[in-house]
Amino acid sequence: MDDFKPTSFKGCFIMAMPALQDPNFRQSVTCISEHTDEGAVGIVINQLHDGLNGKMIFDELGMVSVEGAASIPVHVGGPVHSNELFVLHGPPLDWGTSLKINDTLALSNSIAILEAIAKGVGPGDFLVCLGCAGWAPGQLEWELSQNAWLVSECDDEIIFKCPEEEKWERAIRRLGIDPQLLSDSGGHA
Repeated sequence: MDDFKPTSFKGCFIMAMPALQDPNFRQSVTCISEHTDEGAVGIVINQLHDGLNGKMIFDELGMVSVEGAASIPVHVGGPVHSNELFVLHGPPLDWGTSLKINDTLALSNSIAILEAIAKGVGPGDFLVCLGCAGWAPGQLEWELSQNAWLVSECDDEIIFKCPEEEKWERAIRRLGIDPQLLSDSGGHA
């Protein structure tokens, strides 16, 4: 991790610092799905949508779903495009309109992947999300310069296997940092 100095944050986690009190991102972990000169897009991976589950989504879309679809959580992927569905997933990575993030992750929003998940034949690992997070050109870089975020490489285990309430702490601990010792105010060295 000592050599980890990305020029693009695609395929990285950004973890909100304690001083970031925006309710959309407080103690959030966001998987950056794309980052170019035109801006950045990501999916918040640790915020659940209260009162909404996979079966409700599939029913709304007129899709037949497997028994147990009600146990599929729906995440709040971010405040942008909050009425659109996105699926952050592991292999297989190609679902028509998939955006490959790295060798093990992709972001899709096709009907095909939602139908496959509804039928129980989709990717083995996935998060169904309403909305995404977005940054204008230079905005994410500016926020990073203001100490709003910590950055690390994405970790599929944290995305797909870790309970939502533990993701922020686990992602920060991967950097060798105790989250309890983080200050509520930023500074510059």
